[in-house]
Amino acid sequence: MIDDDGPIEISSDDGEIDQHAILKPVISRVVDALGGIEGGAYRLGDEVGGCLKDLKKLWRKDDTDDERTVARIFWETRVLPNDLIPILLETAGKGLVEDKRAIACADLMTAMTWPIDMAEELKELDEELDKGTDYTQLLTSHLHYKAALLKPGVLQALFGIILPPLSKGVKERKERDGQIINVILHLIRNLAFIKDLPSNIHLSADQAELSSLQTKLIRSLQDTHTFQLLLTIAANTGKDPLLNGWNTLILEIFYLLFRGIKPSDLARDQAKQPTDTLHRLLATEARTRRDLARKATSRHTRFGTTISVTLNTNKKTRPSDREAQGGEEEPEEEPATTSRPLILHQQQAIHNEAGSIMDLKKRQRAKKGNTLDELTRDDNLSVEARTILQDVATEFIKACFNPFLSGLLKDIRSERAKITEKDNLRLLYLTKWLLEYFLAMRAKENAKDGAGRWGFGLIAEVTEREWIIWVLKRMREAVEEKPKLWTELQAGVECLTQLLLLIDGMSSSEIADPALNDAADLLQQQLIYNGEVLDIAFESLRTYKEGTQSLAYLDSSIYLAYILLKMLEKWSKVKGGAAYVRKRKLRRKGKKGATEEESIPDVEEEVEEAEDTIQETMFTFEAFEMKFAHAEITYTLLTYLARYKEFASSENMRRVVGLMHRQAVKAKAEGLYFKVSTLDLFKTILGDKNSFPPEQPYKDLVNLVNFILRQFFKAISEDTFLAVEALFPKNRGNWKQYSSWEPDAAKEKKSPAPDSRFPPDVQVKKGYSWSDQVGIVVATLTEDGHLELVNWTKDILKLTIARRQVDQGNDDMEGDDTDDDNSRGPPARAIDPTDYVIPYPNNRQAEAATKNPHLKLLFRLVKFLIQDEVADELQWYVPASVLADDLQRTLKVIDQFLETPIDLGGGKASELLSKKRRGSRRKRIHTDDDASSDGDLPEAKKGAKKKKEKEIYKSAQFIEDSDEEYGDMESFLEKEKAQREKAGLAAAAAGAERPTTMKPTGTKKRRRKTIESAAGKKKRKGELVPRDDSGEDRNVDDLVNSEPEHRDEPTPIARPRPRPRIKKRPIRLSPSPSPDPPPTPNLEPRGSPIGNGDASSASDTFSPILPQKGRPVVLDEED
Repeated sequence: MIDDDGPIEISSDDGEIDQHAILKPVISRVVDALGGIEGGAYRLGDEVGGCLKDLKKLWRKDDTDDERTVARIFWETRVLPNDLIPILLETAGKGLVEDKRAIACADLMTAMTWPIDMAEELKELDEELDKGTDYTQLLTSHLHYKAALLKPGVLQALFGIILPPLSKGVKERKERDGQIINVILHLIRNLAFIKDLPSNIHLSADQAELSSLQTKLIRSLQDTHTFQLLLTIAANTGKDPLLNGWNTLILEIFYLLFRGIKPSDLARDQAKQPTDTLHRLLATEARTRRDLARKATSRHTRFGTTISVTLNTNKKTRPSDREAQGGEEEPEEEPATTSRPLILHQQQAIHNEAGSIMDLKKRQRAKKGNTLDELTRDDNLSVEARTILQDVATEFIKACFNPFLSGLLKDIRSERAKITEKDNLRLLYLTKWLLEYFLAMRAKENAKDGAGRWGFGLIAEVTEREWIIWVLKRMREAVEEKPKLWTELQAGVECLTQLLLLIDGMSSSEIADPALNDAADLLQQQLIYNGEVLDIAFESLRTYKEGTQSLAYLDSSIYLAYILLKMLEKWSKVKGGAAYVRKRKLRRKGKKGATEEESIPDVEEEVEEAEDTIQETMFTFEAFEMKFAHAEITYTLLTYLARYKEFASSENMRRVVGLMHRQAVKAKAEGLYFKVSTLDLFKTILGDKNSFPPEQPYKDLVNLVNFILRQFFKAISEDTFLAVEALFPKNRGNWKQYSSWEPDAAKEKKSPAPDSRFPPDVQVKKGYSWSDQVGIVVATLTEDGHLELVNWTKDILKLTIARRQVDQGNDDMEGDDTDDDNSRGPPARAIDPTDYVIPYPNNRQAEAATKNPHLKLLFRLVKFLIQDEVADELQWYVPASVLADDLQRTLKVIDQFLETPIDLGGGKASELLSKKRRGSRRKRIHTDDDASSDGDLPEAKKGAKKKKEKEIYKSAQFIEDSDEEYGDMESFLEKEKAQREKAGLAAAAAGAERPTTMKPTGTKKRRRKTIESAAGKKKRKGELVPRDDSGEDRNVDDLVNSEPEHRDEPTPIARPRPRPRIKKRPIRLSPSPSPDPPPTPNLEPRGSPIGNGDASSASDTFSPILPQKGRPVVLDEED
């Protein structure tokens, strides 16, 4: 026996450790001690039990060895066929099923046949150290191990080992009993995993035996009753927890056994299978011969053929050019552009194109190979093995399908430790395989009811809501993974396809059971309302890329789209075609209260997680069918059609032709096929149409191709430029102008017309600062001769600055005057800066402010805003949020660029401007909350309305109604009247001693100077001129030079209702689920406390307008 520490490491001459040279003598001595042949029979060694333990310890050395040195030495010593199997037959084969030596042999056999994941093994290899690693020897050893274990009596002995632990009761079992069963089941899994050699008539006898091992395995499992044991564990009718622990292992075993054969082939009569296969091969051979005969040479070939092909006939060399250079000199070599003949000796060049004949001589560049199928494999099974698998599949569906599926789904949802990621893939594939087999057996026996031998109750578990939700969830997770799990997505697509076929069978008119029809209608409605199946069918076709996904994935995607569209078309004819569909959108939220400039969230601030928003949209089959008129889907269909020679049956052609017909004919999108590559494919198809089978799908293909070609030549006769467009892709709707598709008149009528009242607005090109933009606009207006408009802008800025300074000074004076204000009525309030509406002195300036794009750009740069975007004459104003300091800085910038124009490098300022995208003109929509009730709104509208009311309330708590500022208005007016009478009596008593305007303290009220209004200036409707407290007009210069004065508190009068002030940036509310929801404005009263502050704070605060007492109403914004 060896030490637990292992052998001593010995270094070679080059410093590297030679594990093979060290371990082979040790392993050989242990193997020799196991036993040997004596007298024609195998005799066990004296220390066979200890030697088996030593071999197991040596096997663990490979856990840290990428070269698998121990496994290679075990194969070189042939320990499994020469020693382990004879020991197993001598112990368990003779009834000693509980012998520890037999169990140790089974344990070693399981370890030696463990599957090798080549992808993972290659990832773990080091590029330098493991450069010479070769796994071919290990894979070959597995094949020979499988052949040795399938010898008579071996599986029977292994089955005998597993029976004693299973026969014990629940209370009598020990942990070792479960381990023994687990080892034997894993050994069966390993044998099913090992792939046979591909069948070939040129193989030797020994190699031919290795190509039919799967057949032997299936026959051995049937003879030893192992299949019945596996079905018993899968059914688990007694709900035994021991058996439930191996359901994932049973899943993998049946997955490995069933994936080697198609369900449709297994459902046929296996006795007739050899005959059908022979007919299929003969038909393929006959078709190949016809293709060769069409291109073969005739009997006249013996005379030979020589054809001269001249290229570039328009660029012939002229002999006169050579004679001019000297007739005696040798002519130089002709350039490549001159004409040179090509000699062809093929007789086919007489009838075929010269280009195709020359292509035969070209070296064909190797293309990237496409993966056929990553889920299945082709096992060479005999008729006997197929019959056994047919019986096993039938018994599995009848006795195990529903409980096995529900138990596994429960473990997956509970996230048991035994569940791996690959178990999800295996469950999807096995369910798809069994459903396809079930439907094939129903079609074979022509079952026309829901009961009987193949009733729908046998597979009822797949129609449960939990199962469908899990399938859709796995597919969604496969798409979200990076990189995407295309294999699992393929299994999900195939599973959904069989589910749709099952629902279609349940809703068939041949089913007499009304309960099944109702269940099928409910399933169809739920799948349509869910919307994910519709999106999966569309995205699986759209995202296909040749070389990325397998060809089986392409076939599965086309099959799903074909079945889904067919089912929806049938459903729309019966139900009317309109339904609601859920649309899930992932909305990511940033930091709470973050503005546009704050893109980086603070660590201390709260960050909201992403949430899903679900909306309902109206679904119609015509719109969904029109959605498939997509350029990428057309590319997928043409990629599939290009492999028409490899189609196994006419059903493949029927599916792709059906989808192309929906695009080109029903959706009127034949322009998608107006491409050079597509036309070349159609030419090849028409050239091979004589060799097509005489079946209807191939006839439909030829008719469809002819139709598309007729439409193409008809379109090119109307627009010859299509010949150039055929060289470019037809994405982004470019195909519509060349197709018979017509837009929906109703949609065109509803779409808002572009606003063409004013010239389009302009903007400064990117890359310039704010001051440079102002300089460019000032230079543009100066170049156009509109210097007076710049000066007018300066006057507006000066006037606004003066008003802001006066208001600020009055605010300071009133803050100091606190004599007896409380006795004079309502308390005095601070005067907030208000919006200054810009007056238009004449019609010329009004027209310029409305239609001159350069002046409008200047106004926007100096932070002027528009009151009403849809008005016929735009009214600009200076918002209260713009401070006097900002206006003063803007005025200085304009003056600077007028004195020193911006350096344009010799170019024009107008060249630095570009047109802005013209918006749409939409009417203002006023809504009244009192006019509508919550009961009449949909659920999605209620949520949006509730959220809107919540935001209104948060803003309204800072706003007081103007009618409530002074309490009772009648009592207030009475007090004012009494004060006026008292003041009159006091003036009469004083006489001439003091003026009536003087206070008792002797301070005389100062009166501001009156400024005469400008004579000759035309008054315009809506014109506002700044006035002082006495109501007289004031001049701009006087306002600039004036200083704040002290004044008495004026007589309080009723203040007018606050007018709405348009915010600089509107607050966006949550989107409404209703179609075309009107945008929400951001309005607030002038002089409101919310209006104070900078522009950013004003734009981030939501304030509603208060049109009346009571509940505030949010008006709709206009873009």
